[in-house]
Formats: sequence, C-alpha cells, structure tokens
Amino acid sequence: MTDRKTELAANLAKVEERITAACAAAGRGREEVTLIVVTKTYPASDVRILSELGVRHVAENRDQDAAPKAAACADLPLTWHFVGQLQTNKVRSVIGYADVVQSVDRARLVTALSTEAVRAQREIGCLIQVALDAGASGRGERGGAAPGGIEELADLVGEAPGLRLDGLMTVAPLAGEYAGREQAAFGRLMDLSTDLRRTHPAATMVSAGMSADLEQAVAAGATHVRVGTAVLGVRPKLG
Repeated sequence: MTDRKTELAANLAKVEERITAACAAAGRGREEVTLIVVTKTYPASDVRILSELGVRHVAENRDQDAAPKAAACADLPLTWHFVGQLQTNKVRSVIGYADVVQSVDRARLVTALSTEAVRAQREIGCLIQVALDAGASGRGERGGAAPGGIEELADLVGEAPGLRLDGLMTVAPLAGEYAGREQAAFGRLMDLSTDLRRTHPAATMVSAGMSADLEQAVAAGATHVRVGTAVLGVRPKLG
C-alpha cells in the first residue's frame, strides 16, 4: 500500500468511527448516513485511491477543477455531487459529470439545469441550498435561498424536465442567529425538510455537516455529510 493510500485509509477509518459513534448516540442506524468525500483541490489520483477504499460519493465545488478530474475518473463507480455556487454559464459542463447538484438556489439556475439535462438526456438530482443566514436580499453569504423561498423552488424543480428533487442542503452559517449554533441550524434544516416532504414526499435527502460538525448534523437527522479535510488533510492554498 502506498503512503498516500495508507494515510487516506487511516483518515477514512477515523471518520467512519465518528459517524458510527454519532449514529449510535442519536439512536440511528449507520446505514442511515451517507459519507460524501469533498475532493476539491485534490488530484484525480486521490479520487482513484478513495474509490479503491470503498468511497462511492465524491463532491466538487469548482467546475474548472471538477470537469477534468471527473473525466479522468469516468471509469470509477462514483456518484459525483456539485456543491459550490453555480453560475449558469457553467451548467452545461457540470451536467456532463454531476449526478447531483446540491446548490440549487434560484429559478434561473433551475431553468438552465433543466435545459442542459434534457439536452444531455440525463436525470440530475437537485438539492435546494438553504441559506439560514439570508438577509433582506433573500440570499446567504455563501449562496442559498432563504427558507421562505424553498417551496417555490421545489415546485419548479419538481416540474422541470430532466431534474429530480432530492431534498435540501445547508452550510452552517457564519453570521446571523445560527452563527456558532450548528446543532440548532441543522435542526432548523430538518424542520424545513419535514415541511418539504409534505408536498414532495420523495425529497428525503438532507445534506448537512462537514469535518468540524458532522456529529451535530447526524444528531439532527442529516442523511448525508460532506467531509473533506478530515479525510484528505488540510487543503493546499489556492493560488
């Protein structure tokens, strides 16, 4: 086993222990939580090692990095998630490799995703990104739609050809009433998910929690956690 594979295997084992313990503490089965490894800034060689180690879900947040990486790993049995803020001019490229877009936050993006999914003859899973720090603009500091905008966006996705409404996603906010209160933030997301499932019962996915706060997300009921640093190490500085 190479040094890098040994390192990633050890890190994955630690994260697995954390998720298992968090599930036990919450009275949940381990199978209720899916690990998504966020591979942004790391090379395709790391993605290949992760696949060898049993990882099946990976995430990226910048199309210019993700597109060539996904192409280099096209032979692997992976589900690719796009988790970054997505500009409409990048949608055609993202639809080429992403199976799930977790950052749907405005009507114009839904239209663009639908158009390109139909053109590519693909069905793309969509999560509505919820901004729990949304101010008067209705948008969050790191993207996302205000809670009040979820229903309208959900209906748009649900009716859009080529798209499938899978659920909700959030990032623990750095400002506003939920800043530093990850457990409360994720609990709020779960309440919003419950509301959404009354009209869209298949939208059961709840993506929340990262390396620092995955335990709080699992406790709140998240179905997917997005972990990068705890698996791959501290990210290199981007130039």
